[in-house]
Amino acid sequence: MAEMEAVRPPETNEAWRKTEVARNPQRLHPMDYLEAIFTDHQELHGDRGFSDDCAMYCAMARLDGSPVMVVCNRKGRTTKDRMRYRFGSPEPEGYRKALRAMKLAEKFGRPVITLIDLAGAYPGLGAEERGQGEAIARNLIEMSQLRVPTIALITGEGGSGGALALAVADRVLMLENAIYSVISPEGCASIMWKDSGKRQKAAAALKYTAPDVRALGCVDDVVAESAEGNPEEGIALVAQELKKHLSALEQQSLDDLLEQRYTKFRNIAQFYTIDTVTQS
Repeated sequence: MAEMEAVRPPETNEAWRKTEVARNPQRLHPMDYLEAIFTDHQELHGDRGFSDDCAMYCAMARLDGSPVMVVCNRKGRTTKDRMRYRFGSPEPEGYRKALRAMKLAEKFGRPVITLIDLAGAYPGLGAEERGQGEAIARNLIEMSQLRVPTIALITGEGGSGGALALAVADRVLMLENAIYSVISPEGCASIMWKDSGKRQKAAAALKYTAPDVRALGCVDDVVAESAEGNPEEGIALVAQELKKHLSALEQQSLDDLLEQRYTKFRNIAQFYTIDTVTQS
């Protein structure tokens, strides 16, 4: 009996089940949503500094006839494309291209919509040498101050600063089977328990599923997915939510949007506050 217990596979908890769904290679990618929901795409290339990172896609487009700027990462379906796009992980040139597109959108008054499904920014030596950390930090600062409405949607994995660099937005949305975390469960398990095999334990501890992240105030809304896995229905649900939130944002003044954006991100991760009592 003891030997049978030793080889019995661990039970899959809900957080790990959602992780497997979010990572499913057959799941809709950001580019699938972009191509189905937006029209009149005009892709932008290059960061005007080093090169064009094809893992990051930026395009002027239209959402239900209204001009917007769409930024998303590519993951690829074939082995060749996955290698080319580094499985969806951008290099610093990708983040600089994304920022160039956002600033262009600001210049012409176009709302910015980002679609995110990446495990993290590319950690290669060349990327670090060319300023991966600085590129991410620059995006965080600039996105917080963009004077246009901004929406970010996490469609699968939202991993670490690589995802956050595209998600400092007025509305941060998340599909119900997506995950959003500072680190992967494997990385967390390797650090906390020196064993990446404890990834399911880490997944439960990280609280990165949609209900948990919503409760922590890190996302503004959770978007329902098709119960039957119908891609057309899933795309329609996403389109409906994007239009709803964009319409609400466009009714507010830019000064109010900036103030609300600042306050929201300042309050994230505050677990308690201390009231100051003035003694006479």
